[in-house]
Amino acid sequence: MDNHLKALRAERGWSQQHLAERLDVSRQSVNAIETGRYDPSLPLAFRIAELFGLPIEAVFVSPSRD
Repeated sequence: MDNHLKALRAERGWSQQHLAERLDVSRQSVNAIETGRYDPSLPLAFRIAELFGLPIEAVFVSPSRD
């Protein structure tokens, strides 16, 4: 699943470690989500969206259906 996490994090000047601490996950998890190697659980996706004050659709992009 594509996402805008890296850009959102950069806009706030947060490191991956800082974001990880705020979400109570590892820095490696943040990196894996940002690079698309890992899709977060639904509860974690909602926590991420809430942290940025955005709807979940503004953070995560559903794959297009052809």
